[in-house]
Amino acid sequence: MSLLEIENLSLSIAGHPVLRDIDLRIAPGEVLGVVGESGSGKSMTALTVMQLLPELARAKGRVTFDGVDILAAPEEAMCRLRGDDLGMVFQEPMTALNPVKTIGEQVAEGIRWHTGANRPDAEARARAILDRVGLPEAKFPLSRFPHELSGGQRQRVVIAIACALKPKLLIADEPTTALDVVLQAQILDLLRDLVAENRMGLMLISHDLAVVADMADRVSVMRNGAVMESGPTVGVLSEQKHPYTRQLAEASTHVPARARSQEKAEKQEPQPLLSVSGVTRDYPGRRKGLFAKPEPFRAVDNVSFSLAPGHAVALVGRSGCGKSTLARMILALDRPTAGEIRLNGETLGGRSEYELRHARRNMQVVFQDPYGSFNPRHRVERLVAEPLHLLDRKPTAAQRRECVAEALESVGLNAGDMHKYPHEFSGGQRQRISIARAIITRPKLIVADEPVSALDVSIRAQVLDLFADLNQRLDLTYLFITHDLTVARAITDDVMVMHEGRIVESGPTATVLQNPKSEAARALVAAAPDLERAVATRQRATGD
Repeated sequence: MSLLEIENLSLSIAGHPVLRDIDLRIAPGEVLGVVGESGSGKSMTALTVMQLLPELARAKGRVTFDGVDILAAPEEAMCRLRGDDLGMVFQEPMTALNPVKTIGEQVAEGIRWHTGANRPDAEARARAILDRVGLPEAKFPLSRFPHELSGGQRQRVVIAIACALKPKLLIADEPTTALDVVLQAQILDLLRDLVAENRMGLMLISHDLAVVADMADRVSVMRNGAVMESGPTVGVLSEQKHPYTRQLAEASTHVPARARSQEKAEKQEPQPLLSVSGVTRDYPGRRKGLFAKPEPFRAVDNVSFSLAPGHAVALVGRSGCGKSTLARMILALDRPTAGEIRLNGETLGGRSEYELRHARRNMQVVFQDPYGSFNPRHRVERLVAEPLHLLDRKPTAAQRRECVAEALESVGLNAGDMHKYPHEFSGGQRQRISIARAIITRPKLIVADEPVSALDVSIRAQVLDLFADLNQRLDLTYLFITHDLTVARAITDDVMVMHEGRIVESGPTATVLQNPKSEAARALVAAAPDLERAVATRQRATGD
């Protein structure tokens, strides 16, 4: 008997078709993987099950959960189901959490509402589930607020909320996108254990085919609001009968064509573009008592490295290891407690904002979430042109439009796109706009902070191709901050492994990732998902 059964589901919003004749089912104790590009209808299918649709949405067909007709259920009945028998992990944790409530309040809220537990009992259960998702009380008390946590830590809070009452069905929409590979493996193990212990059904929505291959019993491949292919995971992902399934599999292992590091080494300039020497960053830390002196927290500890012109280097490591703190200091957005950072031989420390203008022109950043880095009320022309104020001579309006048009065309967009707003573009297109903004001053160094982690595999392949092409054409130097070893393998010449504020291993990317020496690097490599390995493992386990 199926726990969830979807038959001939069609959905339209304001008359525009979004889903077409969707058929899905999940049995108790079963994991269904739902994969596809952004806009394929994965999340809308999940929101239909949860009945969290916009006002103008109209659904037809049949959606049955544990004997309940979801499409006909009143809101009162759905409120009893959501958070109790039906749980959902949303993709963006910061928007899913209430910024003015502590994490303890938010996890305990559903427990109290559904079970009638008193506050101490609810808090005790909240503490237990937070411990289980990797947020121990010693470091993460219930009194913490969401803004005090990293993106990965906030995602664990969302998972704790969804799993607190051991729901019969859990819908996880990209539950590990913001997590490093070690923590991703831990969270997936947790979800796997919950499925086994509670006979919980799990709908796992992901753009990572390797994760789905490792977790799911069956898989459904969606495109343009319809299911292209569905069946047992091993059969679908090994045979790849549908052309779109093959396209997704090829994109997930895509390696851009780019010059080899050996070829670039012959052209290296004697002076490194970026030099980081003995950089340390301490923060005051939290007080452990009313009158106690705050204990300093060392986020970056005596880090030294250099970047050669035209090279792409990956900085990899677990969440909270100090990667982003180091990046902020390189970008002169934060100052080191000790050590020195030089760009083109010039020291960045101790200089005024005006004196840093020339340095800032030569280094730009591409953020993980392009939409969050844009003012939604401004058109693309104004957004892309923002760094032009760093130039010595202010361009005229005509020159500014010419620069913006050139930057947009360099990243595969049209000059006419400058008149649009950010919401009129897809996630991949917004990331291209972010890259256009970064290259408009013709910088020498680009710091890319998780630039493709939120993108589906097809768009990720396109953006990586773009990075490789710009590296060739503009001789850009890249520092990629990432927890995705697939990205590091695909786009970088060298890799540095960071752990607890220190660089514990560095060298050519292939050498480090194929034969890691440090314990931290070995843990990252072992936990990294791999599509071919996952399919082969499942084939051996099932005897197919």
